[in-house]
Amino acid sequence: MGTNSQSTTIMVSEDDVPAPSQFSDDTAVCIVSVKGLKENWQKWSDEHQEYQKHNPFSHDTRPSVVVPQRGQDDYGRPLQGSMTAQRGKDAHRHISREVQELCEVIKNIGEMRHRDEGGSSGDGKMFTVEFGRLFEHYVTISNKLVGILLRARKQRLVNFEGEMLWQGKDDHVVITLLQ
Repeated sequence: MGTNSQSTTIMVSEDDVPAPSQFSDDTAVCIVSVKGLKENWQKWSDEHQEYQKHNPFSHDTRPSVVVPQRGQDDYGRPLQGSMTAQRGKDAHRHISREVQELCEVIKNIGEMRHRDEGGSSGDGKMFTVEFGRLFEHYVTISNKLVGILLRARKQRLVNFEGEMLWQGKDDHVVITLLQ
């Protein structure tokens, strides 16, 4: 059987810290300075109070804080340079890459057709694929194909009939790559 070693945390003031030679090797002891804990807590508290002064949803908001109003550029947007703003930018880049990847998949597995209407710009060629076939190929790449298709349609990169596509029911809906 193994030995039973215990880990103990002792909180002492800096004046009461014993010399390291007083501890035995069998017991792991962690000494935490109360003064250090107090300083860290006070620092966090001061930073939080300062942050709350600029938070428009806080009860600590001062009249000097300008709260964005509806219609202004920064209304409904995170503070510039904040982690929330960075996460939003990262998410936008990720979705853009997925939309580009979807367009490449449509080019690779789709059929090239000529546009019948004469008024459109371009060389008259476009790629089309049925939703069922696209779903079969794309399911190994991403499990959110319909959401990516909706985003690509919003960006006018693809077109298809209907508001939403459902596996099985809409397998024969034709998806057209516009660009």
